[in-house]
Amino acid sequence: MTGPSTSMPVAGLVPASRPDHAHADLLVRNAKVFTGDPDRPGARAVAIRDGRVAALGDDHDLAHLVGPGTKVVDALGRRVIPGLNDSHLHVIRGGLNYVLELRWDGVRSLRHALAMLREQAGRTPKGQWIRVVGGWTAEQFAERRMPTVAELNAAAPDTPVFVLHLYQSALMNRAAVRAAGFTRDTPDPRGGQIVRGRDGEPNGVLLAAPSALILYSTLAKAPALDEADQRTSTRHFLRELNRFGLTSAVDAAGGFQNFPDNYATVVDLARSGELTLRIAYHLFPQTAGQELADLKRWTETVKPGDGDEWLRLNGAGENLTWAAADFENFSEPRPALAEGYEAEFEKAVRLLLENGWGFRLHATYDETIRRDLAVFEKLAAEGLFPGGNRWLFDHAETVSTDSLDRIAALGGAVSVQNRMSFQGAAFLDRYGAEAAAHTPPVRAMLDRGLTVAAGTDATRVSSYNPWVALHWLVTGRTVGGTALYPAGNLIDRETALGLYTRGGARLTGEQDVKGTLREGCYGDLAILSDDYLTVPEEVIPGIESLLTVVGGRIVWASAEYEGLDEAVPPVSPVWSPVAHFGGYQSGALQASAVAEAVAEAERHRRWRVARGSVPETTPSFVDPCFEH
Repeated sequence: MTGPSTSMPVAGLVPASRPDHAHADLLVRNAKVFTGDPDRPGARAVAIRDGRVAALGDDHDLAHLVGPGTKVVDALGRRVIPGLNDSHLHVIRGGLNYVLELRWDGVRSLRHALAMLREQAGRTPKGQWIRVVGGWTAEQFAERRMPTVAELNAAAPDTPVFVLHLYQSALMNRAAVRAAGFTRDTPDPRGGQIVRGRDGEPNGVLLAAPSALILYSTLAKAPALDEADQRTSTRHFLRELNRFGLTSAVDAAGGFQNFPDNYATVVDLARSGELTLRIAYHLFPQTAGQELADLKRWTETVKPGDGDEWLRLNGAGENLTWAAADFENFSEPRPALAEGYEAEFEKAVRLLLENGWGFRLHATYDETIRRDLAVFEKLAAEGLFPGGNRWLFDHAETVSTDSLDRIAALGGAVSVQNRMSFQGAAFLDRYGAEAAAHTPPVRAMLDRGLTVAAGTDATRVSSYNPWVALHWLVTGRTVGGTALYPAGNLIDRETALGLYTRGGARLTGEQDVKGTLREGCYGDLAILSDDYLTVPEEVIPGIESLLTVVGGRIVWASAEYEGLDEAVPPVSPVWSPVAHFGGYQSGALQASAVAEAVAEAERHRRWRVARGSVPETTPSFVDPCFEH
């Protein structure tokens, strides 16, 4: 079938006369099912019973599984895939803050973004901040530039505004500078810079130079939600992820995510059966100098595997010790890590292995990876590493082929994220096209037989939209269209989808029950708005799920299926940006704003050329005024 049929999206098949326990709870029929199972790659229908796939086949093969209590969904000839699994998502932290954030993810013009900000300023109560926290870059805007502090001041003269741009910088209006307590006497934190004007006063620009801690700590000064609203916020964030076909995520913990306090909301939702995303989480020591004490306490009180199929502990990381972490600000030189960090790092790894803990490890640069591998090889010589424990490197943008061979020899894995979708232009400017062509070398990882999983590193860097990441994997292009990779470092669509399904399942040891549509596996799937396997490449980032199923439960439904999903409480507080704008911005509503922005950007460029401010060349992706 080449297009949707004309049948109703909820089909009225005649129930079979069979014992209820033999009937399916949910049957998805009239579909183009991509199973991800090489032994049976395709089907037309999927039956789910007791949360697991009960059968696959043609519509008539599974008709006997329809009983009085079976919900039958007609896919209308659309593509069905296994539920997506983001292998590196800060889902727990993101959920606690989601409804407070004005998301510029997917916004196609700065004009439209500033209009959203201006409108939100009129609704935000006194004492609250407007927060634009990641998921965007100047490349995505028609104007090809960031906003200015003056524009933030004009859009919101009295309401504090904090705009985070990747882990590179943040812009703050005057009200936010005051609310954060920055003055001419505030010292620059280590690894960060408070940019100042000629008068010595902070001008509203914060730079990660290269440490992002200045960005984290400033954002942490904004008011937080109470427990009830954190719960509602998390439910809406999980629903937003379900919107794109996500059914699982591996939480990478992160800064300002304390255990157990900041995990209480997802634990509560799991206990009440209200999670709509399966989460495997990690524990991340928060305080430099206290890492070993934290890890020791955790190994004595909890263990990997604790939990169930909805919420379970997977290990430590993505930091084990702060001194071993390199920051990924490609607008700044590669950070030089301290000499001798390996001694404390080795103690942390040894402690985890002796207690049966696996881990994930943030490492952007090959220089860091080589030093870490030397520690692992020393422990391997003692017979301790990896000791049957799962371990992986996260990010690994500049990992060398030699390091990949060493990772493979030690039984490691790699989790890659599409940070180059958002930072590719900055990387090109600093390191050049030759280096960017294999940053990261995904094809080389797969050629060595490594387990490779894909994700986003959302919400403060890339957007949480998995289809933007899948587009990057198969095209090698940034969100602004810059081509980064030659054909030799690209992968085909089925392989990329495997990194987003089976790959993530391998990182959590769930490959036998997750990542494929096969009898006995979890009943996790998505009916897509467009056929990922056949649509033109430029359509991929706009794909959404029309119906998402997790464990046989319909957790997201739109278009013809609207109303079939589970209800969620209204967004709270009522002034929330999400209550008005929603999350990821898509659709035709931005078309006129984009057209106007393109015209305005071109007029502005020609004005600057006439003044001699810029040469008469193709416009840069980032306005030179904002290069640091």
